[in-house]
Amino acid sequence: MYKRHASFVLGFHGCTKDIGEQVIIGSSSMKSSANDYDWLGPGIYFWENSPERASQFASEAVDKDPKTTKGVIKDPFVVGAVIDLGLCFNLLDSGALAELKAAHEFLDKALLASGAKPPRNLSGPDRRARFLDCAVIKTMQELRVQQGLPAYDTVRGAFWEGGELYPGAGFSEKGHVQIAVVNPKSILGYFKPIK
Repeated sequence: MYKRHASFVLGFHGCTKDIGEQVIIGSSSMKSSANDYDWLGPGIYFWENSPERASQFASEAVDKDPKTTKGVIKDPFVVGAVIDLGLCFNLLDSGALAELKAAHEFLDKALLASGAKPPRNLSGPDRRARFLDCAVIKTMQELRVQQGLPAYDTVRGAFWEGGELYPGAGFSEKGHVQIAVVNPKSILGYFKPIK
């Protein structure tokens, strides 16, 4: 009942400048990520209300971590987007967490019955390669289709990334809220953020 959001949010996407400029003027569109390790499942990824984090991501993809993106980021750039969350699978909501847990139980039983090995989240303490989480999100979306329920337009979650912000902190250096836009019609427009 409370899964439909009645407000817009601003999202920010780190990319290479030539692609970002094409998206802003409308000569190109953003592509959905469909890696089997995408932590919120398939979608177009944005940092909610954080152009700084999007810029940091794009810059780090050039300097240190080129495996983080599909393409090569030569000239870091940030694209802003106005997003209507619509029917949102909000992982900060207890109802969504219960739905996700049920999807995991379904997937776990199906894998056990087939003898297949379950996917695991990998890649250090941040678990940036989220094979298990991606599989569970996909399962949840498939179960909704099978049950005749509407598909989610967006998936939203908090991610605690990086080391402790300060010694003993419960906050992380790169903590953020991220949105995966599943339905591209939820993106109402793009813009170049003001610096």
